[in-house]
Amino acid sequence: MRPSISLALQRVYPRRLLSRIALHATRVRIPRWQHWLIRTVVRRYEVDLCDAVESDLRAWPTFNAFFTRALRPDARPLPVEPDAVAAPADGTVQNAGDIADSRLVQAKSLTYTVEALLGDRGAAADFTGGSTATIYLAPRDYHRVHLPVDGTLAALVHLPGDRFSVNPATAERIPHLFARNERVVFHFRGAGGAPFAIVMVGALLVGSIETPWTGPVADRPSPGRVRRWDFDGPTLERGAEIGRFNMGSTVIALFPSGTVCWDPDFREGAPVRCRQAIGRLRPT
Repeated sequence: MRPSISLALQRVYPRRLLSRIALHATRVRIPRWQHWLIRTVVRRYEVDLCDAVESDLRAWPTFNAFFTRALRPDARPLPVEPDAVAAPADGTVQNAGDIADSRLVQAKSLTYTVEALLGDRGAAADFTGGSTATIYLAPRDYHRVHLPVDGTLAALVHLPGDRFSVNPATAERIPHLFARNERVVFHFRGAGGAPFAIVMVGALLVGSIETPWTGPVADRPSPGRVRRWDFDGPTLERGAEIGRFNMGSTVIALFPSGTVCWDPDFREGAPVRCRQAIGRLRPT
């Protein structure tokens, strides 16, 4: 489908209703339905199950269980260098670079502000002149999100919003897309207490976003109401799971100025696999 037609249809779709339908349809325990759906997605998107804890397509109790599948314990080892920044998710790099004038690059000439993304002016100030990376997760990718560096959980914030698709074609055409869609913001304290943030952005057909501390978040009815959970821990090691998408979307990482240097190969359009080295922590 041409991007212009897809975008026109998205504007008239009942986007939240479709996402609610997807939430329930992907959890139906009808073997014939779920096996057909799983086989269709594996074939259409060429899903690689080599690293999955289970590769038998008939073993999954629901489509959502297949889609949020775990990795084998020996798959995707972390970098051996203690200062390496690990990729938080599978996907394709949409942007990686510096945060100039408190603005983030969405696509081509489109930008948006850190404040709009986080919904918090005070938190946004921590990332002025810092570093950011945006990773798009396609249907073929592993859909759990992991910590890129050691960190202590400080807060979780659920920001309600729209459910536009976040694929590259849509990101090039809808201004402020990532700050417009529903999202969950993870605030962490890293080495020396320096803050960093991970943002999981919802999308069309993303029935929910789930975290180990709150359970499902973005599928709860909370129109227009920002919800925040404050924490004093736990302290997690690099590579720990922090959330999962029930269907695909986008992950955005934010680091303060002078804390991270991205690897030259970690750039727009590059494929990335969860836990691979994508940069280095700068000495504090």
